Amino acid sequence: MTSPHGGDGGPVLKIDTSKPHPARMYDYFLGGKDNYEVDQEAAEQFIKAAPEVREAVRANRRFMHRAVRHVVAEGGVRQILDIGTGLPTEPNVHQIARAVAPETRVAYVDNDPIVSAHSRTLLDDDDTNTAVVLADLRDPRAILAHPEVRKVIDFDQPVALLLVAILHFVTEAEDPDGIVATLLDALPAGSYLVLSHATVDIHDTEREDAVKVYNNATATMNPRGRGRVLDFFGDLELVDPGLVLVPDWRPDEAPEPGATPIGIYGGVARKNG
Repeated sequence: MTSPHGGDGGPVLKIDTSKPHPARMYDYFLGGKDNYEVDQEAAEQFIKAAPEVREAVRANRRFMHRAVRHVVAEGGVRQILDIGTGLPTEPNVHQIARAVAPETRVAYVDNDPIVSAHSRTLLDDDDTNTAVVLADLRDPRAILAHPEVRKVIDFDQPVALLLVAILHFVTEAEDPDGIVATLLDALPAGSYLVLSHATVDIHDTEREDAVKVYNNATATMNPRGRGRVLDFFGDLELVDPGLVLVPDWRPDEAPEPGATPIGIYGGVARKNG
């Protein structure tokens, strides 16, 4: 759930510890240590309003793992563009993908320098198949043209685009539809979109206080209903089971009885033309 942009609309050039950052809050939810007191305080406020959040972010990570394995193993994709990657948590995308196909190339994109720095620590010095790029989701053309992205991603070959828990930090005024369309237009047939997105469909107004926590962060949270999230897939072909709550997307195991529903939708779709 990392943020796509800094307060000035461009990539954040230095680490801002005056406001909570969604990427660092997400890290805190996952039990990580790459966060600051301001992030911890905001995260604890969120947990108080939405106690299921820790399980939700874990469920979102597990969805990402399954989706990456699918697009590599079953979709045959050997290139991944992960935008809004967040602070790395092992296994990360390149590790998951390369367990299936060692030649898979991955470009990680995020706007927070702390993400870039920590992502690089996971890479070997001679890893020429992985790039870590500081860039802004709201400027998709700059991402597509970035030389480090172009170094590992061949846009003439199928690409898996990962927008995992990122679009809900883009407001309607920032044109999320245009952002996604620009990225998808650059991808050839045989490419995939892996997307997850927060919703209040499940808990309705019960989680308004949680959402408001992000009003003081570097990016606001903008949950959307299932129909609105479905719009982002455009005319892509959703693979079974379609757009569902993330624990229900091809689960490895049955859900625990009585578990609190997770308010995050997830889906994987193929570009056929």
